[in-house]
Amino acid sequence: MNSREDILGRVRNGLQRNGSNAAVGREEMQSSLSSRTQGPKPVFDSEPKALLERFRLKSEKQSSTVDIVAQESDVPTAINRYLTAMNLPKSAVAWPSLAALDWALAGLVVEARGARDADLVGITGCFCAVAETGSLMLCSSAATPSSVSLLPETHIAVVPAARIVPYMEDAWALARTELGSLPRAVNFISGPSRTGDIELTIVLGAHGPYRVHLVIVEN
Repeated sequence: MNSREDILGRVRNGLQRNGSNAAVGREEMQSSLSSRTQGPKPVFDSEPKALLERFRLKSEKQSSTVDIVAQESDVPTAINRYLTAMNLPKSAVAWPSLAALDWALAGLVVEARGARDADLVGITGCFCAVAETGSLMLCSSAATPSSVSLLPETHIAVVPAARIVPYMEDAWALARTELGSLPRAVNFISGPSRTGDIELTIVLGAHGPYRVHLVIVEN
């Protein structure tokens, strides 16, 4: 038994869950989630174009940079443009789910794998994005390893405009609907890593990437 199974087993024992009452427990949990009263939310236009614009503005407020392209095939060229402007290497590691993009045609050397300590640029997609806060929601899997967004100094995320939802609650609801059970890790990313521990001075890149660049795909 590994540590995760041991911890979850203790939780189940504490809740007195077993094979005969687990289904009842799940039903109670789903009922609680579906009937709960939501807290106050900011009011804004939830039309797709308005959501994209709010997400862009909120992301830039979080110190991310944003580029908007028409279609997914434009992504490699847009990333090359960003790397050139920032004088960064034209090599990167990317989620295996993005391997089909024509990176070589855009002059990039991209390996589809999890990140290692020597990787300087990581390219990911996202499960969805939250317009309310300018945050990305990333769900881990074999095709979407968390290390690609956490280890490299520069994180580039491909964001389909159709996956921008209004609120954080919508992101969780989408995950429950599409994924069924939650993955091992769910990460919310709101701009570069930062800390204000030393004299309340904000320092970027404290616990992860100090650059976050978003390429939003309109179609």
